[in-house]
Amino acid sequence: MNVDILMICEGTYPYIRGGVSEWIHTIISNLRDFRFGIIFLGGNKQQYKEYAYDIPENVEVVEEFFLFEKLQKPNPEKVDISERSYKTLETLHKWFKEKKVFPWEAKKLDFYFESLTEKQFLYSYKSWQYIEEKYLENCPDHSFTEYFWNVRNMHAPIWTVAKAAKTKIKPKVIHSPSTGYAGFLGALMKYDRELPFIIHEHGIYTKERKIDLMNVEWLKDKRPFLLKDIAYIDYFKQMWINFFIALGKFEYEAADKIFSLFEDARNAQIMYGADPSKTDIIPNGIEIKKFLPIRKEKPPEKNIVALIGRVVPIKDIKTFIKAIKIVSYYIPDVEGWIVGNEDEDPEYAKECRELVRALDVEDNIKFLGYKNVEDVLPDVKLTTLTSISEGMPLVVLESFAAGIPVVTTDVGACRQLIYGGINQEDINLGKAGEIAPIGNPEAIAKLYVSFLTDENLWKKSSEVATLRVERFYTLEKLINKYKQIFQGYIDGRDRVRAKKDS
Repeated sequence: MNVDILMICEGTYPYIRGGVSEWIHTIISNLRDFRFGIIFLGGNKQQYKEYAYDIPENVEVVEEFFLFEKLQKPNPEKVDISERSYKTLETLHKWFKEKKVFPWEAKKLDFYFESLTEKQFLYSYKSWQYIEEKYLENCPDHSFTEYFWNVRNMHAPIWTVAKAAKTKIKPKVIHSPSTGYAGFLGALMKYDRELPFIIHEHGIYTKERKIDLMNVEWLKDKRPFLLKDIAYIDYFKQMWINFFIALGKFEYEAADKIFSLFEDARNAQIMYGADPSKTDIIPNGIEIKKFLPIRKEKPPEKNIVALIGRVVPIKDIKTFIKAIKIVSYYIPDVEGWIVGNEDEDPEYAKECRELVRALDVEDNIKFLGYKNVEDVLPDVKLTTLTSISEGMPLVVLESFAAGIPVVTTDVGACRQLIYGGINQEDINLGKAGEIAPIGNPEAIAKLYVSFLTDENLWKKSSEVATLRVERFYTLEKLINKYKQIFQGYIDGRDRVRAKKDS
């Protein structure tokens, strides 16, 4: 299947709604002259029931691969492994730990099917010996069973990604909106087929995985209390963090161009190993005209604060709930709307609902589930994000287009969006809302009260919001930029980095 652009989506489009998925859908839908193929990488197949989006007509093919699907693993059987392959396994594992030089052999797709197969990694005696040796060397005070399965679960998806790299989709350009496993697939295909490979990170994948890993239950430090050091990151967590840092470094090396949404994200990419000369910034953009019919000249009468986003820990919904509780002491009729899917992390969503009951704010907090943002904003006086990590949130730009001020935590590009930062003209416009500290419901509540009660503050911020989005964050700018990028690589105007064998 011949296509112009292969879009590699990890845990996002077309199954999961969210900022990255909206961005992918917007890019594809507005570049009708290009034919797209999509490879979706998910966890387990049962997590994904049906598409959350109508697939645009210029998408020729969608393929799916599931990284942790047990049914896709080869049946256990006794296999042997050559001494050379064993040495490569050693080098590969060492690279994931130390992030120095990626093994030359492992850049080649044949390595995963001939030199060191999935069966050999999973079932060979030498592979077991190697894991046992590294356990005794690195963390003998932990459970060997946990160490064994962490190593297996960390590395096994690599072979699924290698299978995906053998896809019959034949693109002219490979594009990944993240590093991680999606970026690894793009890098393997780039080296195997000598194609242009572009990364455009929306949030810094490595940073977000660090946040996730520090909070997951299955990586809790189970050592006795007296053996724990509060300043020490549990070995298993550090092992996973090193793995994703190493993946990102390899992918940055393979990429022809590395985009981010704002300057601080670009600096983070460089810190994690990206060549500065490859990096550039393309901010998000939205279709302004969609929001003109609901743009407000004055604040709505109802005191509604909307958090539009997935109900997951990284959005810190619990801090929003606590902040609304505080606001209710001053503005009893305040309503906090939580507008987003709850099925991505059902346990966390359950905890959020339990917190609402525990704080006795069931009359103030409403869980609306997923809604089109244009259907929500007409009734909203203030939008907010209490996240602990973001890229450049589309919902902030959409709120601006509707003339609604925004209160966010100091994450990602939010400071630039709220206070201006693209250039001096942007900064001179003033504030389109306010920035609050992460995880501080008292400070956040205080800002909510200000915007809900001070009409002059609301109007001034609303005016700045509309001016900022119209001058700097339009969909036209985003689409024109990407049209130039894709066409440049397809026509050969932009240099493609030669395949590296060492």
